[in-house]
Amino acid sequence: MNRAVLEIDSRVGNVSLARVAAATFIAPLDPDVTELSDMKTAVSEAVTNAIIHGYGGIEGNTVRMTLTLDGRLLTVEVTDNGIGITDIACAREPLFTTLPELERSGLGFTVMESFMDTVDVISTPKVGTTVTMTKEIKIIEAADGHESLRDSSLA
Repeated sequence: MNRAVLEIDSRVGNVSLARVAAATFIAPLDPDVTELSDMKTAVSEAVTNAIIHGYGGIEGNTVRMTLTLDGRLLTVEVTDNGIGITDIACAREPLFTTLPELERSGLGFTVMESFMDTVDVISTPKVGTTVTMTKEIKIIEAADGHESLRDSSLA
């Protein structure tokens, strides 16, 4: 098992750092381009939600991302100590947003659920939120039964 923890300031510009860190973390598993893109998009949504919704876009707070690899199972945990979510079921509904004035699409959780195998949300109002996502990184075998080489240069 391998584990890494990244703590970043709650700046929208740091979303790309979280994406690259997650991509680099799974690079040894040689994910295909689709797996890599899906995981990076889900990480972007989770970290952006923490910054925009958890902290109201206010810089100077911390978003913590914990990455774990257990064999080929990736677990990404994104935690904030922000305002929390009062109704998780409602927040997970497509097109629901608490910030329509910022032209938020309300698809964050829907995107995460589309691109990851599982998405769990634990939140306490006035305490914070943790989003835990998992994705199994597949092994692709060539026609001859051997593992194929894939291009992981898009990390």
